Order: sequence, then structure tokens, then C-alpha cells
Amino acid sequence: MRPEIRKDYIQDKYVIIAPKRAQRPHDIEKPVTQFKTEIPAMCAFCPQNINKVKPVYKKGRDHGWLIYVVKNIFPAVSLDNPESYGTQEVIIETPDHTKHMDDLPERHIASLLHTYAERTRALEKILNIDYILIFKNNGGAAGASLKHSHSQIFATRFVPPQLMDKSRKVFEYKLFNGRCVYCDTIDKESKGPRFVYKDQHVIAFTPYASMHNYEIWIMPLRHVDNITKLTHVEHHSFARILKRILKKITYLNLPYNYYFHQLVNDTDQHLYLKIVPRGSVWAGVEIGSGLVINAIAPEEAAKYYRGEL
Repeated sequence: MRPEIRKDYIQDKYVIIAPKRAQRPHDIEKPVTQFKTEIPAMCAFCPQNINKVKPVYKKGRDHGWLIYVVKNIFPAVSLDNPESYGTQEVIIETPDHTKHMDDLPERHIASLLHTYAERTRALEKILNIDYILIFKNNGGAAGASLKHSHSQIFATRFVPPQLMDKSRKVFEYKLFNGRCVYCDTIDKESKGPRFVYKDQHVIAFTPYASMHNYEIWIMPLRHVDNITKLTHVEHHSFARILKRILKKITYLNLPYNYYFHQLVNDTDQHLYLKIVPRGSVWAGVEIGSGLVINAIAPEEAAKYYRGEL
């Protein structure tokens, strides 16, 4: 495949898909990507320590907890700071230090998605909260500082400019075409070479202008604007394919991030989960020009994900 410049579905973001780049020589050792699972005596998120911290939300049985949510004690934003207004929470995804997310049962991951929805519902009621980001960093190269499986919710008054731009472009597309650009994307990608998985409720595909190696999206087939609108059945559909995708990423020994963007006052978004494996490092071209080079074509990534799914 020859290198090809591709544009994002809606925004002015461009990627060079350049598969031959993966074959260039390397003599610099790559950093270790995944966390090992040995249990340190003082893990802050293990039950013997985190149980001393009052949760803002807890999911579990009488004899213990399944998911534990606490305030982030090292936040970048706070509700008493008008210069950086907002709040952050940490979701401890399991009491078992040795389990990664792809090790958890489907029903447990569905409970995690329900927890995201419950916390989003609570945070969007706070005065002047306009943007809620749910995200997970898995592995040191993806930004995780602790090994125990966890994710976070970041809620703030500040709406990032690129999301304002995306909302405007989505609205313009609907004015001219009468449909949601992402609903149209679902129709297109469900029939194409980047298709990975589809059931009655969700679809997974590798995006046309993937900015990262093995990037993949999961979208509800219904046009819903945030995670609070998903049903119990949709949580389980999300959980089923998310677990399988994360296992495929773990097999590649790649760290990853995933995230949901949610604009509180934009009720016509189409929710999606973006999963970003961190198999490449942005260098001079990316940092200097903003033009990303991706050495793994999304069509090839989709073939990999489709295997055994």
C-alpha cells in the first residue's frame, strides 16, 4: 500500500497512512509497555488501604465492593478554584490488584460502564460543569501512575476548543445533509474494510483516518449523546466487545488509553468510545506540523481485530 493522506470524518485533522514506515530500522530500545502484576505492600487502591477513604460511590455486595469511586486527591481542577474550576474522581475497577480490565467478566465491565453513567449523571448536576471526560490510562507509556486497574472522570467548566469545533462541524453537517455525520459513518463503516464487529446495539470499527496504531472505536447504533442514555443491554454489548478488543491489545503488549468525550450542553452528540493503543511515539513531523504519520493502516488493524472475534 502506498502512503496516503486521509482527513478525519468531520474535523480538519489529517493523517498520513504509511505502512512501509513500520519496516524502518531501530536501534533505540523501546520502553516497557505493560505493568507487571506483583502486589506492592502499599498499593493505594487495594482494599486494605482504599477502604480508609470515604467513597463518593460504591458498587458491590455486602461482604465487599466490586467498584470503588473516590475523589482524586491530586486533582488538576477543583470546585473552589475559579481559575481551574472542576472536579476529578478515580474509579477503582476491581479490588483484585492482579486483574487487568480484560481479565474481568463481561458483567463486571458492564457494571463499570453503569458506574460511569451514574457518576456522569451526578457530575453534570454541578453548577457550571460543561465538559465531562471519562478516561483510562493502562500502562506507564499511556500515562498511568499506579498499576492497580483504574480509570478516571474529569469534569470542568472549560470546553476544549477542538470539541467546540467538532460540535460546530457536526451541526453544519446535519444542516446540509439532514443526518448525523456519525450515524452516516456507522452506515458506511458497517459495510467496509474497517469493520470489526456489530450486534443489535453497538458497532466497532477502525476509523478511516486513524491517528494511532490499532486505534478502534465502539459506538452505540442508537443516536445517544452521553453515557447516561445507554440501557442495561447496551452496557453489556459494549462490555462484550470491549473485553475482546482489550485482549487483542494486550496480546500485542501495548499500553492504551480509552475515553468518552461528553459536552453537557450539547444534547445532539453521538457518543463513542475511542480506544487508542500506544504503539508509536509522535516525533518531529507530528510535533512540528500536527500532521500524524500512522504506520498501521486501519484496514490492516481491522483484520487483526476481526481474527477470532
